[in-house]
Amino acid sequence: MKFQEILSQLPYSPPFLFVDKILHIDDNSAIGEFYFNKEMSFYEGHFKNNAITPGVILTECCAQIGLVCLGIYLINKSKNLDIHEAGVILTSSNMEFLKPVYPEEKVKVVSEKVYFRFNKLKCKVKMFNHVNELICKVEIAGFIKSTQK
Repeated sequence: MKFQEILSQLPYSPPFLFVDKILHIDDNSAIGEFYFNKEMSFYEGHFKNNAITPGVILTECCAQIGLVCLGIYLINKSKNLDIHEAGVILTSSNMEFLKPVYPEEKVKVVSEKVYFRFNKLKCKVKMFNHVNELICKVEIAGFIKSTQK
């Protein structure tokens, strides 16, 4: 499956799309990038004169690249799931924040599948900055809602 096909199937659009590029994807992992533009609306007021990316946005970026993109890839490989009627519903996350992300930073998200069974996907996801420092890490899971064929 081509990276652009996965991106076109994401259920998000700007300003709530936090995936620019998929660098790698296979049955067990996904790697992608996102650039945090200083014009993004959430930077206004978070925080005054010292903007940083809100933790909930970092969590969402990790989920979109590390869980949803990988989920779309796995759904497309499965014979009993219809991607057009499927969706990933976040069921749990346990995020640990280690460094801030400032406006104008590009991040890399690396996801490793823990399991995919009974339509539930669980992954260990890490986010890195441009000098490969760990920004945050999360164990995240989602249920893939689908219609059986």
